[in-house]
Amino acid sequence: MISPRKAVVLLSGGLDSMVTAAIAREQGFAVLALTLDYGQRHSVELEAATRIAARLADEHVVLALDLTQFGGSALTGDLAVPKSGVGEGIPVTYVPARNTVFLSLALAWAEAAGSRDLFIGVNALDYSGYPDCRPEFIEAFKRLANVATKAGVEGAAFRLHAPLQNMTKADIARESERLGLDAGISHSCYDPAPDGSHCGLCDACRLRAKGFAEAGLVDPTRYAGQPAQ
Repeated sequence: MISPRKAVVLLSGGLDSMVTAAIAREQGFAVLALTLDYGQRHSVELEAATRIAARLADEHVVLALDLTQFGGSALTGDLAVPKSGVGEGIPVTYVPARNTVFLSLALAWAEAAGSRDLFIGVNALDYSGYPDCRPEFIEAFKRLANVATKAGVEGAAFRLHAPLQNMTKADIARESERLGLDAGISHSCYDPAPDGSHCGLCDACRLRAKGFAEAGLVDPTRYAGQPAQ
């Protein structure tokens, strides 16, 4: 039986995914939060995802998927995380086909759960240049979802929501404030300090700090040092 008010939300533990989950709830969906433990460099974001899910999700699945077997990224291998600022091109923190893999798993859960709605917190304005955050990717996956599933070919169309797609990081910080979220429980850093604080220098930290500064909001993030922008 179709349950149109359920939505599978990819929940990484970062600010973007937390805001996305809250938007799904605001739109009346029961949130099925999916977190991938894919062998990333640290467990801090998984802990953040658990905290967020406790507040926003109706169900939370943490799925183990060891992408270190493939490597190819500073987040799943021994490559150094860049700390010199957001540059041109696709950085080494790109995980090969990550959002394609993650959305495919979200699609499988949605079909099994009788949901036809998927949410992902990508944005293509203030971001690190990943190809699987672009509007072209989102549109292509929407088409794929409806030819790759039993539900889709039988006419029960899937909808892929990317509510942050055209937001800047400042917009996302403001949205977090509007939704009454505690942004401090989220975690965005690619290379956190041993105590779990944000490094303040990686692309994710720079973009996060820039967003709060441009929004004119207090940044609740715990940084190891003064964040760079």
